[in-house]
Amino acid sequence: MHAASKRRSHRPARTGVAAAGMTIGRLAAAARVGVETIRYYQRRQLLPVPAAAGVRRYSSGVLHRVQFIKHAQALGFALVEIRELLRLEDGGTRAEVRQIAGARLKNVRDKLAALQRMERVLGHLLADCEASGPQAPCPIIGALASGAGALGAP
Repeated sequence: MHAASKRRSHRPARTGVAAAGMTIGRLAAAARVGVETIRYYQRRQLLPVPAAAGVRRYSSGVLHRVQFIKHAQALGFALVEIRELLRLEDGGTRAEVRQIAGARLKNVRDKLAALQRMERVLGHLLADCEASGPQAPCPIIGALASGAGALGAP
């Protein structure tokens, strides 16, 4: 027997993988996350933990849940909110989902307003800096030291 053929692993054919489920590594790769992310979601009770008999296998439904979690995170939902949305996906009302999404939208709008205030303050501070002479103290440093430029009106 050739030495190279002795070292080959005897992996099962890929055809049975979909029917039998995915290992945690394949699930993570399919979801484009790390294995530790899958385990973290399990600890946070966002994903089920398969029975421990033999190699743990995950269904395509678990893959869809991981994708749901990632999409919700991209919209700014916290894991606590995502757990509730997953619960509602399994049998909640639209009103309950709208309530959670509405709270998230309010949070996003509040953050946008804060960012707009920061933009306005920084714009004024930069304009003050450009307008002041080179001998004058830096208005940006002065505002930061006094707290005058910290999100309030300049």
